[in-house]
Amino acid sequence: MNLTRASKAPGYAVPLHDGVQAVRLQGHEAGPTRRFWVGLSTYHPGGIAQAAPAKEETVYFVIDGELVVTTDGTETALGRYDSVHFARGEVRSIENRSGREALLLVVIAHPEEKS
Repeated sequence: MNLTRASKAPGYAVPLHDGVQAVRLQGHEAGPTRRFWVGLSTYHPGGIAQAAPAKEETVYFVIDGELVVTTDGTETALGRYDSVHFARGEVRSIENRSGREALLLVVIAHPEEKS
């Protein structure tokens, strides 16, 4: 078992993100995982993740607040308990257009091992 207390979760810098604080809950510097890692992102009002392809299969789960996800030119508002899945390579962006913080649980697959 690997326990990560939220108060002790290591922070990490996320490229192409502005107004977003991220911590790792499991995987990488938070402890070993085999197939995926889990993070928690706090999007402050106006916080954005610029358009970029998903490096690996990704799931976002909104814990609280509202975020707008854009993919293929289509905007979708996600609210509390909504989730979205992105295939590897799918281009997406995220924006907090509200006046309050939004919490996003992030689950991303590790790269597949080559045989």
